[in-house]
Amino acid sequence: EFAIKYRQAVDAMTDTRKLGLGAYELDDVEWMLAAQLWDVLMILKHATLFFSRGTPNLAMVIPAMDHIDTVFTNGIIKTKTLHPALRAALHVAKITLNRYYSLTDKSETYQIAMVLHPSYKLDYFTSAGWQDEWISMAHDIVHQVYERSYKSHLPTSVAEEGRAGTEGVTNQVHLLIFLSHYQFIYI
Repeated sequence: EFAIKYRQAVDAMTDTRKLGLGAYELDDVEWMLAAQLWDVLMILKHATLFFSRGTPNLAMVIPAMDHIDTVFTNGIIKTKTLHPALRAALHVAKITLNRYYSLTDKSETYQIAMVLHPSYKLDYFTSAGWQDEWISMAHDIVHQVYERSYKSHLPTSVAEEGRAGTEGVTNQVHLLIFLSHYQFIYI
């Protein structure tokens, strides 16, 4: 960013006659590459700053990765404007990002965080273009973890109170009570 902003000063410093740094002078193509690289790397700078301030949480990770993936994809598509070397670098960066993204599938925590997040729920997955099968799997993961790890921890009176309704309502009541008890949501 600095070099692009101060190109004239950098060119003056590398002037062969004045300081003898001519070997380090960038030509016009190299300056164009530097400018394009700066544009591409800004998304990573913004992501770093985003996660460095405040208190990041798991529900921020997947949308951020989706945004970076979109920017990288759009960069790869810009075949007429983006230098081939940068398109190739973006392709490799996208492969690396997808490798890390696939690691979120190995932990139920990411899907649970997204489904329980008040702003996202299952709607995020739909708007992000997830396949219906993946959305159903995220939904099922939340319910399985609840059934396996938390339902038995509810007070007996709550469990008996829930039995008075239908099974679907009972599960929703249990889930809401669990979430409010563990301060995931406030009711």
